[in-house]
Amino acid sequence: MLDAAPTDQDTLLEVNNIEVIYNHVILVLKGVSLKVPKGGITALLGGNGAGKTTTLKAVSNLLHSERGEVTKGSIVYRGERVQDLSPSDLVERGVIQVMEGRHCFEHLTIEENLLTGSYTRKDGRAAIAADLDLVYDYFPRLKERRRSQAGYTSGGEQQMCAIGRALMSRPETILLDEPSMGLAPQLVEEIFGIVKGLNENEGVTFLLAEQNTNVALRFAHYGYILESGRVVMDGPAASLRENPDVKEFYLGMSEEGRKSFRDVRSYRRRKRWLS
Repeated sequence: MLDAAPTDQDTLLEVNNIEVIYNHVILVLKGVSLKVPKGGITALLGGNGAGKTTTLKAVSNLLHSERGEVTKGSIVYRGERVQDLSPSDLVERGVIQVMEGRHCFEHLTIEENLLTGSYTRKDGRAAIAADLDLVYDYFPRLKERRRSQAGYTSGGEQQMCAIGRALMSRPETILLDEPSMGLAPQLVEEIFGIVKGLNENEGVTFLLAEQNTNVALRFAHYGYILESGRVVMDGPAASLRENPDVKEFYLGMSEEGRKSFRDVRSYRRRKRWLS
């Protein structure tokens, strides 16, 4: 079910033909629509500047801090329009964003960072302690470094901390922005493996923005490819992996073998994604 196009029955989050403008002038998203099914991993793919991060911030209502706004369309979560809610209201409804760049409170310890994620909870210390243990089960490295200042930990540990802090809010849906950025390939595999485990074992729904198309399509169920603020292709991850255009343009592969970066750029000029 999750590897097919989401239906209205299983859709948790729906973005309907939204446009986003920054500073009342700059049109960034131009009619983006997508569906995220409950219990799935949905990937937003595309190069730098395609509109992936803006789409996530539109959902989480973080655009206003950057003088951006949704000017057309709607964002619906569990059947309710949510684009006018505050980010904290969305967290209470189970939607939280992990920002690009591994944002941590550098002067706090890893464990103190994690506990900030439970700030809005009202279910008591025992439940929070149980969830902290759960985070440490998924991220044993964080348990080892729990007394260390976050600013002195590695990039991979800070990314784990950012995801773990989001988990402490008991989210239903995590918006995960560029989890592979700046990480070694082995750490990228580890992070995505944990995302898969959280999805399969804890039922967490993910909408993730990622430039690393190869890794994202191996772990996601469904994908949307953005170019210049528009969705130009979507489909089950397995189908996108085998699509000739995706192979050549995003994975650097063609029937003749791997393309050079110059070839891929040249192909981009030839390919008419957008009418």
